[in-house]
Amino acid sequence: MTFHLGGAVGDDGGRIPGADIEYDPSDLTTHGVVIGMTGSGKTGLGVIYLEEALRSGIPALILDPKGDMTNLLLTFPDLAPRDFRPWIDETAAARSGRSPDEEAESVARTWREGLASWGLDGTDIRQLRDTSEMTIYTPGSNAGVPIDIVGDLSAPELSWDSEAEAIRDAIDGYVSGLLGLVDIEADPIASREHILLSNMIEHAWRSGTDLDLPRLISWILTPPVRKLGVFDVDDFYPAKDRRDLALRLNGLLASPSFAAWMDGPPLDVESLLWRDGKPAASIIYLAHLSDPERQFIVTAILTRVITWMRAQPGATELRALIYMDEVFGFVPPTAQPPAKRPILTLLKQGRAFGIGLLLSTQNPVDLDYKAMSNAGTWCIGRLQTERDKARVLEAVTTASGEVDVASIDALISGLGKRTFLLHSTRDARPVLFTTRWALSYLRGPMTREEVASLKPSDAWVSPTPNHAEDPAEDAPPGATTAPPVPPSDVAVAWLDPAAPWAATVGLDPDGSRYEPIVALEVTVHYDESRIGFAHTDAFEAVMECGRPLTPEGLIVVDHDARDFLETAEALTYVATEAVGDPDCYRDVRRFVTDHLDRHGAVTVYRHRDLDLVSRPEETRSDFEDRVRIAAGNATDAQMSELRSRFERRIRAARRDYEDAVRDADDAAEAMEAQRADALLDAGLDLLMGRKPNLSRAGGRSADSRLAKAETRVERTRMDYEDLGRDLERRAAEITDEWADPEDRIEEITVGVERDDIRVDAIRLVWVRR
Repeated sequence: MTFHLGGAVGDDGGRIPGADIEYDPSDLTTHGVVIGMTGSGKTGLGVIYLEEALRSGIPALILDPKGDMTNLLLTFPDLAPRDFRPWIDETAAARSGRSPDEEAESVARTWREGLASWGLDGTDIRQLRDTSEMTIYTPGSNAGVPIDIVGDLSAPELSWDSEAEAIRDAIDGYVSGLLGLVDIEADPIASREHILLSNMIEHAWRSGTDLDLPRLISWILTPPVRKLGVFDVDDFYPAKDRRDLALRLNGLLASPSFAAWMDGPPLDVESLLWRDGKPAASIIYLAHLSDPERQFIVTAILTRVITWMRAQPGATELRALIYMDEVFGFVPPTAQPPAKRPILTLLKQGRAFGIGLLLSTQNPVDLDYKAMSNAGTWCIGRLQTERDKARVLEAVTTASGEVDVASIDALISGLGKRTFLLHSTRDARPVLFTTRWALSYLRGPMTREEVASLKPSDAWVSPTPNHAEDPAEDAPPGATTAPPVPPSDVAVAWLDPAAPWAATVGLDPDGSRYEPIVALEVTVHYDESRIGFAHTDAFEAVMECGRPLTPEGLIVVDHDARDFLETAEALTYVATEAVGDPDCYRDVRRFVTDHLDRHGAVTVYRHRDLDLVSRPEETRSDFEDRVRIAAGNATDAQMSELRSRFERRIRAARRDYEDAVRDADDAAEAMEAQRADALLDAGLDLLMGRKPNLSRAGGRSADSRLAKAETRVERTRMDYEDLGRDLERRAAEITDEWADPEDRIEEITVGVERDDIRVDAIRLVWVRR
């Protein structure tokens, strides 16, 4: 089904018969902008878009800063003068020389004729009324249907694993708007106020806890979180300063004029879009609010829309239309008001979920360029200045890529009233059209009193508490309004909801009564002299007061003084007789002592060869790492000692070998010299005619000396090599000795003697449930 927006306009500025402008609503998933100066017909076009959405079964959420969009409820199927009469401006009628009744008759006739010229009549109006639901919501006022936007902090139904960014955006928007109501301009990165409130809301939502504003304010004094970043809360934001913030927000809450802000049903996007199976037009009327209040409401609603949107399946068709009239100040080009972030988020991400955002403004300079560049549909009416026209042409070019700027420039230069240039990034050419006649009576902005006259009879009525009822009637048996008194030697405290173990004992921050538990602090001394182990440990636990004492009822928790408060909110106390009985606490002490005597033990790890014992609370893995390091150090020390011992022997063996080599060289040279002398003598004998004596060419002594020298060389070489092999063998033995040292770790169980158990403190603790 297409939207019937109007009819095409010819070159003469007149409507072309039969040339209706049918707009594909799926184009709005890429969002749209309606721009036109006062009197251009911009508001009428917005109403027509909304009427067509409802006629097509598409719900609409309408943010109405001026009160113009309330005209959607002025639908009169009979088109009778009596229907128009309450909405006639009597002053304007008098200026025209007509009575109010005559003016009403004239308006009714004009509306009938105007609708007829577009093929519409009362049947179409009746169909619109019968197939949709229209409601005017007035946050901060009971003129229309009130809606609780401030007090409602219900945890979103989104996964922190996949949607943490969206949830934090919702928190950021709410906190920024809330602080704006008390004139605190809070930077989400640098503001202590913003960081504290955001962390507390995230803490609640991560645990699936719904909040409201009173509870959030009370948490400022006793935050449910211990640290903000790496600092303790009291260091980051001292208690005195937090009290000032709490008083400031409480002053807002305590103001009688602020009561209406927390009236009405909680903000629920699904119920704003659909009611009784029909598409709804939910008009959020903002004309009665200040600028900071409008920023807060728009931010809170749109961030909630985003979290709702993220929980929907993807869609290619238009699932819902978000319309914002007069967007000036909400998404400016330079400043960063709270509402800007969710608007830009919807523009960037809404398409994937079938959510269309249609923004209306008088001046294009009111819009951030990022917003304008994300718009796929442009409806451009009469503009005030050439600067406005230049801005529009720039934005259209940015959003659409290459366009015929000169053609568009010429088309928008002479636009008449209720005539618009429709440019879509999905169409090749822009078209001029005049808007059809609205089914709704466009009489202008409504006052709060006029809005009140349209309030449905079955609208929300604030529940009135029955103060005559006695709250004690609903209290369980044994409940009292004052805390029962324990023995004088037993301290009393209330469990802080921020205690890390609060959920373990069933604390309910919204509980209506206190129930007692007993908290103990015990010192246990472990001693095993044969291995040199001694350790004193702190044992902390809680037990239900007055219950049978069993090991299962002993809950070991790591508590400290920060977990206990000295005062708490006044509620009823569900007590047992055991609370004031000294024997109860004596029995608890004895039970804990007996339990630790029988079952208290620590496991200690020992490496006998290294003479190492694990430290208290050291895991086996950590002890194995320490053993491996110690074994490596022992290996290095023994290797160093081994090398030191062998170094002297190796040097001596090398000297013996080098000396033997030199002696062998000398013996060989002597033998060669002796042989040379013998050969020379033999030559002389031949010259003198004597027979040469060749036996003198060698000598037994020389041969013997050489043989002995060579034998010594071989012996010293073997000694040197044997020494090296011995060193390698001994080194391998050392390496093998310290290989896999963790395999020789033994576990030793160290028990505790009864005399080494001491109950240091016992206190009665009231837990909210």
